[in-house]
Amino acid sequence: MPIDIANLAVNADRLWETILQTAEIGATPKGGINRQALTALDGRVRDWFAAACTELGCGVGIDAVGNMFARRPGRDPSRAPIAMGSHLDTQPTGGKFDGIVGVLAGLEVLRTLAEAGIETEAPIELINWTNEEGARFAPAMLASGVFAGVFDAAFAYSRTDRDGDSFAAALDRIGYRGTAAPHALAAHFELHIEQGPILEAEQKTIGVVTGVQGMRWYEVKLVGLDGHAGATPMRLRRDALLGAARMIEAVHRIGTHFAPDAVATVGLIENKPNSRNVIPGEVFFSVDLRHPDDTVVTAMDAMLQQALADIATANHLELSIACTWDSPAVRFDPDCIEAVRAAAAAIGAPSRDIVSGAGHDSAYIARVAPTTMIFIPCAGGLSHNEAESATKADIAAGAQVLLRAVLATDQRLAE
Repeated sequence: MPIDIANLAVNADRLWETILQTAEIGATPKGGINRQALTALDGRVRDWFAAACTELGCGVGIDAVGNMFARRPGRDPSRAPIAMGSHLDTQPTGGKFDGIVGVLAGLEVLRTLAEAGIETEAPIELINWTNEEGARFAPAMLASGVFAGVFDAAFAYSRTDRDGDSFAAALDRIGYRGTAAPHALAAHFELHIEQGPILEAEQKTIGVVTGVQGMRWYEVKLVGLDGHAGATPMRLRRDALLGAARMIEAVHRIGTHFAPDAVATVGLIENKPNSRNVIPGEVFFSVDLRHPDDTVVTAMDAMLQQALADIATANHLELSIACTWDSPAVRFDPDCIEAVRAAAAAIGAPSRDIVSGAGHDSAYIARVAPTTMIFIPCAGGLSHNEAESATKADIAAGAQVLLRAVLATDQRLAE
């Protein structure tokens, strides 16, 4: 018998309280969350998540890289599950909504189905993907990449943070290296804040995400020569920080050159020896290039390589550039997109199609399962910031669209 989707609604108050409750795990003085991947705090929120899903009668599996799969049984256990997924890890100065909203809205969907006594045809699976942010272990979306076959587990285990701690050691320390086998997904939906200003500016409640732009990450190392700041003439200096400053400016020019759709960012820099009266002899920094068109990303790459090489030569510096992550542009599944679009229309939520400027686990899952995303507005487009904010009403609308899209997909596949 078809499920009466029209009269099924998520509990907005309960969802909001769940967000506030979990935000206490890793809470920062400025109202955000510092809950980086595979830290003790990440372990605590994982324990909470597993308990909440188990309480609903879900089986909780964990794979070799810590991805968590909470499965609610369906009428036909032979069917691949329809998944809802996002992440519980945060940036060092993260907000209360980035990633977390997607997982907790998925939990609210499961709670709503349980309260209504609804049995879906296929199992419904809620996933917490490990290390989506890439803040502690680069690259980002590491464990969803393993699930999708982009990386192998050995590669993930070998990643280290800036203190030299390995992914494998951190995973074992919190007890989340599991044995769950890879499995197929019938579809994958991810609810997320937009992390940009478009929906708010256009007064849209729902972004129907059609794809993710291409992006590349680089690690750059410059080596010059340490020297005494007072005794080394300007003409004889090999100042690595000066070279880095000129390179950072060049990165900015690359983003501007390919505007309006391109962005280019240096977000991490380390200077050595970092002493006030020593000419810097070594600098490490990151570069992040993004554009919806892969051919433009390639052109940005070429300009980056040439610009950095020219600056290094002019400043008598040794240069090394490593591309640590290359994520091509993604186009999401038309049927999943239509399910989201129809759900937004059904609840009367103003919507628009949108391409994601940020990377998400769904970008990798789209390689192995029909996938799309649902965006909701965030205040001022601000994200990766403790002041990140989204409204209770918008989050509830996003969760309602998620619920309807998942159930509509279940009915479509059953037919």
